[in-house]
Amino acid sequence: MEAKKGETASNKNPKKANLLDHHSIKHILDESVTEIVKSKGYPENVRMSNIRLLIGTIIIIIALFAQFYNKKFPENRNFLIGCITLYPFSSTYIVFNGVLQLIIYVKEKNAILFTYPPTGSFHTTGLVVTSKLPRFSDKYTLIISSADPESISAKPPVEFTKSVTQWFTKEGVLVEGLFWKEVEDLINKYAEETKKSK
Repeated sequence: MEAKKGETASNKNPKKANLLDHHSIKHILDESVTEIVKSKGYPENVRMSNIRLLIGTIIIIIALFAQFYNKKFPENRNFLIGCITLYPFSSTYIVFNGVLQLIIYVKEKNAILFTYPPTGSFHTTGLVVTSKLPRFSDKYTLIISSADPESISAKPPVEFTKSVTQWFTKEGVLVEGLFWKEVEDLINKYAEETKKSK
């Protein structure tokens, strides 16, 4: 039934990629994977993105005050001294943002989606959905693993590696029904791993 939803969505608004650009292909596939996983009842976890946005907003506000304070130099001397005093906080931001980027590089790697467990589920963790499409390759790898691998309810990751040529027409339109089924089967395989281990 949900595969038909994917087919209906593709008839209404087909997703088209430039077949010569692997970034465009990966973006379309990743976007579709995100939609499919969310439709299976896994709410998205955006905590880390929200923290980065908050820190960035604070630094931008400080910079805007320093730039557009409505007095000229001799009169705004005390204000500029205050901004300079806040500079260590902005350099702390730079260091903190560097640490966040390192965490993203080391922990998140190629993750395209982090989720919470499905609503009402007490025996599973959220998911980390990771994808890879190497340059000059048509092999798309999709991996679904536990968001908390240390948890007692964490299950082994499941994955598939397939050619993207089976999901796109010659014009670059994604055949969502086929792709939807492949991703749905992978999610179901992960759920079966959950049931097997009980």
